[in-house]
Amino acid sequence: MNLSVTDLAVARGGLPVLEGVSFTLAPGRALILRGPNGIGKTTLLRTLAGLQPPLAGEISAPPEAIAYASHADGLKATLTVAENLTFWARIFGTGAIAPALAAMNLAGLADRQAQNLSAGQKRRLGLARLLVSGRPVWMLDEPTVSLDTASVALFGGVVRAHLAAGGSALIATHIDLGLPEAELLDLTPLKAKPPGQGGITGAFDEAFL
Repeated sequence: MNLSVTDLAVARGGLPVLEGVSFTLAPGRALILRGPNGIGKTTLLRTLAGLQPPLAGEISAPPEAIAYASHADGLKATLTVAENLTFWARIFGTGAIAPALAAMNLAGLADRQAQNLSAGQKRRLGLARLLVSGRPVWMLDEPTVSLDTASVALFGGVVRAHLAAGGSALIATHIDLGLPEAELLDLTPLKAKPPGQGGITGAFDEAFL
């Protein structure tokens, strides 16, 4: 199932940041978002994930196809690793958590409370939620934050396995995840022009969403 984006414009704080974004993400493919800090990578991902409306353009994706992993790990501090994953598996209506624990090297930490994990372990647990989502399109915002070299390689393998199984991934990162066939989308040329110079005028402020 394809994710198609046509002439999309997005805003942050009511101000347009990107415009004219168009691409198609097919099953088995990965697309890496690049651009300087503040260009709008997070805003674009939030818009595509349905967390805020676009200013213009069209997003075409099957209902409930997208799993979004943001900067936040989304963990309940007093629940164990296994309990956190079980919670998310029930939310998504999927099954066993053991494959996700094994894939992210968390099986030995299954009974440890999330509040007692290191930053890197918390990040691995947060990313393990993707594996219990059952959703084909992964949207990842700087997924390797707090991960050491070994864990980056581990997660790269998880993404490759997801692609091989027919999933797809849209990733904002400057880190090499070992995805040699991934396409790159540089957002720099798509920076929105100021309204007075022909740019789109913002019509909302996501701070109130």
